[in-house]
Amino acid sequence: MEIIIKDNIDELIRLNADLFIQKANEAIAENGRFTVALSGGSSPKKMFELLAAEYKTATDWANVFFFFGDERYVPADSPDSNFLMAKTAFLDALNIPEENIFAVDTEVDPASAALEYAKCICLFFDEEPVFDLILLGLGNDAHTASLFPHTSVLWIDEELVKEVYVATQQVYRITLTAPLINKAKNIAFLTFGLAKADAVKAVIKGERDIDNYPAQLINPCNGQVYWFLDTAAASLMV
Repeated sequence: MEIIIKDNIDELIRLNADLFIQKANEAIAENGRFTVALSGGSSPKKMFELLAAEYKTATDWANVFFFFGDERYVPADSPDSNFLMAKTAFLDALNIPEENIFAVDTEVDPASAALEYAKCICLFFDEEPVFDLILLGLGNDAHTASLFPHTSVLWIDEELVKEVYVATQQVYRITLTAPLINKAKNIAFLTFGLAKADAVKAVIKGERDIDNYPAQLINPCNGQVYWFLDTAAASLMV
């Protein structure tokens, strides 16, 4: 685990973007392609916009393939869609080919959406799916992707993608499961703000309590975890 802490959020986001490009260039040089699962929310949006604005020539975007760590069960044109956020924040600006973007199909029922997305991932990798990079955030409640506290998806040990009903939001979500996330070569959390401090402390320093702090599940088999934190989010870890 590598923890990067910065006072300045813009600097933190830039370092996260630099890691994205570094891992992309390494993967493309080695395997001819870079596979990444994106996260949703406001934090990654800032990084996506930075990539679109200042990193247009930093990597071979034609060989970058985009998946989603989770998705809300909403139409693809909904303002709540993680796909739409990524598309408008940077995928369109970088002219990413449609065939390089693998979105969750939310036009079918949630269970079918999860099953079809798992099939899509397995078909793409043609063997055990191992992402080069998975981007994650951390909720105030210590959830990551759509692995929410006190949900059955936390205890899955075989399925790669699963639908989950989040009662507090009264909505279904589709999420990569912890077993799939933990196969990744690199995992990067981007988390900032004082409101995240309790969750950060619990996940990184606290006793293991997956039901209450689901992000503790993220412990890759052979990969590296990076935490990009501002001083406020990291303030309780001392």
